Amino acid sequence: MSKFKLKSSYSPTGDQPKAIEKLVEGLALGARHQTLLGVTGSGKTFTMANVVERIQKPTLVISPNKTLAAQLYQEFKEFFPEAAVHYFVSYYDYYQPEAYIPQSDTYIEKDAKINELIDGLRHASTASLLTRDDVLIVASVSCIYGIGDPEEYEKIASELKAGQKISPREIARFLVLLQYRRNDYDPRQGDFRMRGNAIEIHSPSGEEIITIEAGSAKILSITRRKVAFGSTVEPLVSFKVFPAKHFVTPKQKLELAIKNIKAEMKERVEELKKAGRLLESQRISERTNFDMEMLKETGYTNGIENYSRQLSFREPGSAPSTLLDYYRHRFGDDYLIIIDESHQTVPQIRGMYEGDYARKKILVEYGFRLPSAIDNRPLKFEEFVKKTGPVIYASATPASYEIGKSGTNIAEQIIRPTGLVDPSIEVRKTKGQIQDVIKEIKKRSTKSERSLVLALTKRLAEDIADYLKESGIKTTYLHSEIKTLDRPDILNELRMGNYDALVGINLLREGLDLPEVSFIAILDADKEGFLRNDRTLLQIIGRAARHINGSVIMYGDTITDSMKRAISETERRRNIQAEFNKKHGITPAQIKKEIRKSLLEEASAKEEELAPLMPHGPKKEIIKELEAEMKKAAKQMNFELAAKIRDRINKFAKS
Repeated sequence: MSKFKLKSSYSPTGDQPKAIEKLVEGLALGARHQTLLGVTGSGKTFTMANVVERIQKPTLVISPNKTLAAQLYQEFKEFFPEAAVHYFVSYYDYYQPEAYIPQSDTYIEKDAKINELIDGLRHASTASLLTRDDVLIVASVSCIYGIGDPEEYEKIASELKAGQKISPREIARFLVLLQYRRNDYDPRQGDFRMRGNAIEIHSPSGEEIITIEAGSAKILSITRRKVAFGSTVEPLVSFKVFPAKHFVTPKQKLELAIKNIKAEMKERVEELKKAGRLLESQRISERTNFDMEMLKETGYTNGIENYSRQLSFREPGSAPSTLLDYYRHRFGDDYLIIIDESHQTVPQIRGMYEGDYARKKILVEYGFRLPSAIDNRPLKFEEFVKKTGPVIYASATPASYEIGKSGTNIAEQIIRPTGLVDPSIEVRKTKGQIQDVIKEIKKRSTKSERSLVLALTKRLAEDIADYLKESGIKTTYLHSEIKTLDRPDILNELRMGNYDALVGINLLREGLDLPEVSFIAILDADKEGFLRNDRTLLQIIGRAARHINGSVIMYGDTITDSMKRAISETERRRNIQAEFNKKHGITPAQIKKEIRKSLLEEASAKEEELAPLMPHGPKKEIIKELEAEMKKAAKQMNFELAAKIRDRINKFAKS
């Protein structure tokens, strides 16, 4: 029986079959590097899904940003509904890294807001990697950051069995060691609650609830149900409980790790004192001792990742354990990596280590972190390469690195099954460009067609969006400061017609599937550089390649070499598609694609489903207890938790 079963209403067409065969053949012959050169709208994701089904190997798809990762995740979920398809990106809605600026003596404390839904999806990813073979994870480049040792993560997990001799109190103690929080009033993912001798464990993935019925000294029964309201209860013989956090160390090893950390601290304190840096020596002593007390008492401390090298007993300078190590722990090198939009993703992976090192080095130098904190880092590029098995690079504009590595193993996918040709391109002067853009957008909006406007900076994108609004155009901006899960919502609103146009910079480039977009305005197209080189321009042009009336206007007072190359390549691809259409009697057809629910909408639906999970009993008493918990959270200045409890009280009161 197949692990990966591809479900789709259509079959490979155009040059998809040839690309699939070439990639599968290359993998069978042991090719370590291959490139899928597929133009926008040619169905690269469908080709990749067919390759996965043919080779039947666990797969990691790495995307350059969270927006594109979310789109790919939803597409692969539809292609493989029975497989373990997961989404693994940074779980921060907002993230300000810890930093120190010596020139102004400014310490910037780490400030972050963790998104619980994304955190749950990350846990679902690692749990599936340790228990299933049909795993496909769509990740952002954050997958090269450390997340804890997979061996320890698996070792500390434990199996609970019906009939096992263990008391409810011992089960509770065990769950606390695995970093689960006891929450009898408002349990969420990573929580557990006790009701008499029944223990409810809310999985870290947020997807299911395990109920253990226990007698005074043994487990009587175990059942599982999905979080969704009305889901059936499934009896279990046993269940493996994974830790609620990725950074977890067994108690016996934790004590040794704390000793090692304190020894490193003493060595660093002496080193700073000898250098006459008394302030720094006192600072590192106080900060480390506080963290160790928290770690000793609770098994966790804020910033625990900075001690990851000591907690996992790694050698100084050694690579951290990442998502790739979870694949290698289970499958060795026998898994596939697909690097999507590789021309952008590969440079990101290559450059992440240096920036992180520069920031951490200053923190260590001035006594904010121990030297071992430097080893809490992303992988160096050469470390990443060593941890990979066979790799397929997918891009409409592959860079010299991918082409050089792939050699003759390049599968070209130029023909679109729909017959659509690349958009027409026109160059116009910059004088009066915004007024011209307004006229072009309004022309499209009367035909229910959408537009994109590409600016050079965030500030400019926001200002242009405001100006377009004043001109009567329904619009907004989209850039990196928009929350991860809000971005797909904005794109869906554009597709549904709630917006006529979007203004952006980078996020409106690679891979976005927006078949309603017929017009793209590229402002300052003649400003040579990263945002206006030939590869970037080709990616932008590709966003209009899914519409039968696709057109692009480049605004510039000169025609740069990058513009010439992008226009020439677009014209070449137009001619290839036109000849194919003529030869096979194909009339180009407009793409019609269902607007999927975004991850945020799925999360909202899940929130609604959680309402029936409130404890049973007299409503007044339950609300009174919840109000006490809400006030307690507010008193402790945990306003986010207080707000969540308040919302649950309101829902429960209305139920």
